[in-house]
Amino acid sequence: MSFTKIPTSATTVPTPFKVAVPDSALQELKTLLKVAKVAPPTYESLRPDAKFGVTTDWIHKAKAEWETFDWRKVEAQINVFPQYKIAITDAGKSYDIHFLALFSEKPDAVPIVMLHGWPGSFLEFLPILGILSTRYTPATLPYHIVVPSFPGYAFSSPPPLDRSLTLPDVARLFNTLMIGLGFDQYVVQGGDIGSSTARILVAEHDNCKAVHMNFCYMTEPQNFDASTLSASDNAILARRDVFLRSGASYSFEQATRPSTLSFALASSPLALLAWIGEKFMDWTDEDPPLKTILESVSLYWLTDTIATSFYAYRDTTPVEANHIDLSSNPKWHITKPFGFSAFPKEIVPSPRSWIETTGNLVFYREHDKGGHFAAVEAPETLLSDLEAFVSQVW
Repeated sequence: MSFTKIPTSATTVPTPFKVAVPDSALQELKTLLKVAKVAPPTYESLRPDAKFGVTTDWIHKAKAEWETFDWRKVEAQINVFPQYKIAITDAGKSYDIHFLALFSEKPDAVPIVMLHGWPGSFLEFLPILGILSTRYTPATLPYHIVVPSFPGYAFSSPPPLDRSLTLPDVARLFNTLMIGLGFDQYVVQGGDIGSSTARILVAEHDNCKAVHMNFCYMTEPQNFDASTLSASDNAILARRDVFLRSGASYSFEQATRPSTLSFALASSPLALLAWIGEKFMDWTDEDPPLKTILESVSLYWLTDTIATSFYAYRDTTPVEANHIDLSSNPKWHITKPFGFSAFPKEIVPSPRSWIETTGNLVFYREHDKGGHFAAVEAPETLLSDLEAFVSQVW
């Protein structure tokens, strides 16, 4: 594969990177899985509907498959795509930011940075990178696609130890990344925490010219007339309320007690499997293949990044009485072109009429399949929406 011709306008030359986890780390994982103790069956863990979390049957099956899982095949799939690290200094701190990229040779190619969420990673966008690299050549690709790993995720540097890292900090880092690669104008796409970061990026940085999202967590807009809601809008809000009552406790734990949780999850691959595996099954329209879950859990384990991945929840979770969610904060109201793709099994969906209050919504599409991990569940659909949005606003 090519797609490696970095624009001549780049002011910073990134270093090529390949994933190569040491054999010792893989052997340690196998050993820990082999000796890992599984909790005894309970009324809650035996429920086939998984109402109270992952089931005894599932954890035994997943543990057995993980013990024979071939990480080297995953590495090979990742290393098909060009990867880099780039050094960025921000507020006196130095970071190595890992990213995948497909660089186009078209002089009018549109730069797009795509941002993952939690418990996602750059792995979410491999299907879209695969589609684009098959459909186009470097000479015909209409876009430059950049997929960074957030600080503290995968192969990017961890957050500082002497101060909190915030999403505005991350947005600033990614803006610097895009400018350093030679893109003085670009589009951002994001879901989950990536959508919050994308909102800040487009609101605070002139270089970011448009934003497309597939997630918009928000509270009811002030002075909103609820009588204008349709039956489908009320169904969306009912789904939202169910999740906030029965599925959101993880976010409060990650926002308020991340240190305690990190010691538990970073010391046991089985604990990490249960914590992340639950989300992949609960937050999708259809349960993904176990292989997909194991790829993501393995990445977190082998890069030892679960502890460093929680920081964004202090910005995005309403743990204080005076919390104002990012989407409703006038500081981050979107005045530039704003596009949105709505998937039916999103965990905290919002009606279009709510989303419209947060920015200049010029593009909106609803779909009948897909959930929270849209780039994994419906890559063709998400890509089609993004291409249509870019064609409309660029």
